[in-house]
Amino acid sequence: MDTVQPESPSSTLPRMRIPVGISACLMGMEVRHDKGHKHSRYCTEVLAPYFEFRSLCPEMGAGMPAPRKAMHLVEPDPDSGTEALRLLTTDGERDCTAQMQDFIDRTLESLAPLRGYILMAKSPSCGMERIRVYNAAGNVQRRDASGLFAAALAERYPLMPLEEEGRLNDATLRENFIERVYLYEDWCQMVERGLTAQQLIDFHSRHKFQLLAHCQKTYRELGPMLANMKARPLEDIAGDYIHAVMVAMKKRVSRGAHVNTLQHLAGFLRKDLGEADLALINEQIDAYLREEVPLVVPMTLLRGALRKTDQPYLAQQCYLSPYPDPLGLRNRV
Repeated sequence: MDTVQPESPSSTLPRMRIPVGISACLMGMEVRHDKGHKHSRYCTEVLAPYFEFRSLCPEMGAGMPAPRKAMHLVEPDPDSGTEALRLLTTDGERDCTAQMQDFIDRTLESLAPLRGYILMAKSPSCGMERIRVYNAAGNVQRRDASGLFAAALAERYPLMPLEEEGRLNDATLRENFIERVYLYEDWCQMVERGLTAQQLIDFHSRHKFQLLAHCQKTYRELGPMLANMKARPLEDIAGDYIHAVMVAMKKRVSRGAHVNTLQHLAGFLRKDLGEADLALINEQIDAYLREEVPLVVPMTLLRGALRKTDQPYLAQQCYLSPYPDPLGLRNRV
């Protein structure tokens, strides 16, 4: 495996590549119904040094050839007694639902080591959202479904960060997804080491400012949840905690929320820095609020100031460096 050693105030970032699932067509594999691909250079060239991609095509995995007939999702037969969508070829000649379900049943458990998944949009198997559903006559009934594999993946692994490749073109969504992958990796590593009350508190401590930025309501609620570890079984507390965290982390961080978080961080440094250093930091926070500079500018100043102080609480904050710097994600938000 390749190694990456990003500069970071947090010792929790993994050095090895993180296992992330991806639709095989995005890796350039000719697995689509027309034997084509949807090669994503961002995934294979930018993310590959950090993510150990594990590619999968549900349709090929289910035994379907390439090329093959195009497929779409169809409303269930009224006489079937089920509300499950069917996967049919667009000419209506073949029902591939059972074949796909068999693949899903055989495959889902093996995906537990993954820390995220990048899916192909608009696919009746891999599409994450807004997938068309047709009736038996071939007319669109709605556009609110997920592909069969994507839906099963989300149900089986509700904490796992999922995203469609096309949405990674949005700088905010891209930064959000990758931030969630690294946080989820940190959580999974902690659980694998053996969950303890102290480890849960330490996890919360180092991700506190990320939560503040993403959702102040969740930030305020989680502290009391962890205040009394003897009130309930630790596994129950941890389960409720990480569910709330991952829901909060899906929320886009507004510019104002970043400013609030940056000002909180700067407040910790007030006694340790000179007036000139503090003034410069606050000037650049204000410039970020006015959209004159990207987030990386005040963030870099804060990280530089941190090196001049003895602030172990701030030094562990993943908000300051939630993923490897060379990804350059905060240059665009």
